[in-house]
Amino acid sequence: MESKKNTVFWFLVFAALLVVLFLANLGYGSVLISWEEVWTALTNSSGTSETAQVIVQEYRLPQAVTALAVGMALGVAGLLLQTLFRNPLAGPSVLGISSGASLGVALVVLLGGVLHIPWPASLKFVNDLSMVLLAFAGSLVVLGAILFVSGRIGNIVSVLIIGIMIGYAVSAVVGMLQYFSRSTALHAYVIWGLGSFSNTSPRQAAFLFAAALLVVLFSLLFFRQLNALLLGDHYARSVGVNTRRTQLILLLVAGLLTALATAFTGPIAFVGLAVPHLARSFYRSSNHGVLLPAVILMGAVLTLFCNLIAKLPGYDTSLPINAVTSLIGAPIVVWVIVKRGRVKQE
Repeated sequence: MESKKNTVFWFLVFAALLVVLFLANLGYGSVLISWEEVWTALTNSSGTSETAQVIVQEYRLPQAVTALAVGMALGVAGLLLQTLFRNPLAGPSVLGISSGASLGVALVVLLGGVLHIPWPASLKFVNDLSMVLLAFAGSLVVLGAILFVSGRIGNIVSVLIIGIMIGYAVSAVVGMLQYFSRSTALHAYVIWGLGSFSNTSPRQAAFLFAAALLVVLFSLLFFRQLNALLLGDHYARSVGVNTRRTQLILLLVAGLLTALATAFTGPIAFVGLAVPHLARSFYRSSNHGVLLPAVILMGAVLTLFCNLIAKLPGYDTSLPINAVTSLIGAPIVVWVIVKRGRVKQE
């Protein structure tokens, strides 16, 4: 009974935080806008200033929706991977899917400079839409390779090792392209790699949110199988779980969520790694019926909070989102390692 009260309490707390942070992302930024103007801009009421309407509807709302969607996607992807591999330090970047997105962008943004190809101006290879398509294509190629391998190898740990090796190989290719590329192309690629929630249009943000929500809701159907896999493959098979098929499906789900998030925002560090640990600490549960909705809420809260910090309200500049997520996520991971070490010693 006490555990149930604790679970309900934290769900209410994080739901309230989600609403507050979402509204704060609409109201605060380099240009300070009153809450009345924010409301009139959202509702298209008469008397709304054109400046406030453009800032809220074209910039801040898509940015907040993107942050919310990415937080949900990476939180769930991180939890799925940590459960599948039974490794507390597994995260969305561990399979090389984020590196695949980086390679997709690098092949066009950097390869032209390496081969001295005079890209026509009409190609606009560094605009937002092409970045998304290239990153998503690169992610899916790596995901397809991992699924192909996992379908032929029964050991899920071997799949993890292969994914890490693919990530290293892809990073090496990207590094060579960076070394030989031109300064302008390298600058565009580096900016993409720093991560940002502000590069999505209203239509792209709506698509990202809808796609991420659909895949996240699909993952909720597997909470019983995840609970069984947490106790080992032998136990899962003994209770009727088809472990091979379930692992393939959940790898695909985690990969798609990572690919979606990375394609639209660039690689976002530490969110998928840190959020599942935070959820376990606050909810004191290993039941995925609780943890899956928990990481959805907490992932969205964390990314909205990071985005608010990155915007530096009242200033004309903003920090790279990766810098903020790393500053917050890295201490969490260190805390988890230290805490686990103390428990083992005791």
